Amino acid sequence: MRLPDAVRNDVDTLENLPVTLPQAAPGTGSLTIPLRQLATFNFSEGPNQISRENGKRRVVVTAEVRGRDIGSLVEETQGKVAEQVSLPAGYWLAWGGQFENFEAARQRLLVVVPVCFTLIFLLLLSALGSARDALLVFSAVPLALTGGIAALWLRDMTFSVSAAVGFIALSGVAVLNGLVMLSFMRQLIQQGSTKSDAIRVGAITRLRPVVITALVASLGFVPMAFATGTGAEVQKPLATVVIGGLISATVLTLFVLPALYAYFTEEARPKHDVGIAGTSFTSADSGVRP
Repeated sequence: MRLPDAVRNDVDTLENLPVTLPQAAPGTGSLTIPLRQLATFNFSEGPNQISRENGKRRVVVTAEVRGRDIGSLVEETQGKVAEQVSLPAGYWLAWGGQFENFEAARQRLLVVVPVCFTLIFLLLLSALGSARDALLVFSAVPLALTGGIAALWLRDMTFSVSAAVGFIALSGVAVLNGLVMLSFMRQLIQQGSTKSDAIRVGAITRLRPVVITALVASLGFVPMAFATGTGAEVQKPLATVVIGGLISATVLTLFVLPALYAYFTEEARPKHDVGIAGTSFTSADSGVRP
């Protein structure tokens, strides 16, 4: 039964609403009684709107997260709710909003990131033909990740999905710089240079291409790193990770990669004339000499 608005605010009228009985009340012969005999009336504050989803009532509690990451906040809140809140029968909690999106994205990244790094290593292996050299170039990835994490810490920013995407993009650029340098060193050794000369010349010669590659990528992300408009919460972590990671990857690649290559690579063996049973053959001599 739905009453007019004027009647809803009149307590006396509500108390005297007739309630039909299945049979006559004893001693009265009446088939109705006033509602005040079955209910108590009072005014109190309540929800101004009742929302439903899938046929069930839903109450939404929202909060704005600032100064920390969503994951740790929700984890802490869930622990306190489990300790201090006792839900009646038929009630349950569901954590949604940005946290729900974060959890879905994190599950995808747990698959995407390992697959991405595996593909990078396989491509390096196919390009260099040596697992040792591929691992040496791949060492640029942790060097780049270190700079990205440090940049987030310096700017007091939390790790987010956009920051994780920035780490993936950063890894590709860092590996590219290492591949350029290592490939040139190997080329010099194949041309007859000693290992020490090849490392020194390769590091100096490839300094400019490596710095230019990192500089172009870093400058392109500077406007995103200082964005303040719509979407800045997504752009700033991504750009911060890329810029900080490229700085550390470039500096460390120019020093760490040559050092690792010098340590883990053996000196090239000098080429000898091919001798058979005391007889040697040379390219300049078509004859045989004892």
